[in-house]
Amino acid sequence: MSTKNRILELLEQQRGESISGEHLAGILNISRNAVWKAVKELQKDGYNIVAVTNKGYCLSDENDIVSIPGIKPFLSEKCQSYIHKFHIYKSLESTNKTAKEMAVKDAEHGTVIISDCQTMGRGRYSRRFFSPSGGGLYMSIVLRPEVLHFKNPTSVTAFAAVAVCEAIESISKKTPKIKWVNDIFLDEKKVCGILTEAVTDFESGGLDWVVVGIGINVYIRTEDFPDDLQSLATSIYPDEKMHGVRNKLSAEIINRILGFETPPSETEIFEKYKKRLMMLGKEITVIQNRMEYKATAIDVDSVGHLIVKDENGEIVTLSSGEIRV
Repeated sequence: MSTKNRILELLEQQRGESISGEHLAGILNISRNAVWKAVKELQKDGYNIVAVTNKGYCLSDENDIVSIPGIKPFLSEKCQSYIHKFHIYKSLESTNKTAKEMAVKDAEHGTVIISDCQTMGRGRYSRRFFSPSGGGLYMSIVLRPEVLHFKNPTSVTAFAAVAVCEAIESISKKTPKIKWVNDIFLDEKKVCGILTEAVTDFESGGLDWVVVGIGINVYIRTEDFPDDLQSLATSIYPDEKMHGVRNKLSAEIINRILGFETPPSETEIFEKYKKRLMMLGKEITVIQNRMEYKATAIDVDSVGHLIVKDENGEIVTLSSGEIRV
């Protein structure tokens, strides 16, 4: 780890409190001048570090640059062991694209890709996902089925959706809901999209690896969304001047997806998933094969398929397609 990152880690551990340059130099066994240079580099990188005479250096509580030292204090003991697999970028075309490239090259279970922005972020059906710098959290995680023991990708999507809901709830006290199959909603608007992509082993027919991509709107104001999204999308904090939560939110999600000692059963996952669904018992529009029809959402089955009753009273099980509530 570089001197700059070692100092950042120490400042993150005591965020909001001053640490003297002498103390930092002693811990790291370097000169005070080396500490000063490293702090200057961090400030150039955008970190809000205040230097106060006779007190030292203080990383502001409002600092919101996502970094490994920033995430680390909030990780569970189990997830601390995955830190060497974390990769954080200022900009990527797509975190899923990079994660899949790494998975093809045998990236290990628990490899995490995070980017401050995406230039070609996308969701299902290659739809654009608005991913501005500083406004959201864009992450992908490589998962190996032999660790999770899930039989199909729908379980991974449901698992991730529940994890994201719980993570958002833990930092904001707001209650997110899930719109089948992979969207998270707050206040009747989309706050997060999840894109699960997998490769199947040709010989065994089982999953080789799975990449789960998570895009969350954290601070984007309503007026800052593109015109066509303003009535459809929201953020965790669309109108509040909040800062400094993206590292904690990252850790909360990672803890829930990677921090288990024993993998949850698919039955347990879908029980939690069902409780979060926002459309059960409501009239919906089903969109499938370029056709639309009205139906009532009734239930989800043991593999995450949506069970609906159409206008003719016929029970239909949806394994693909999408819905509007």
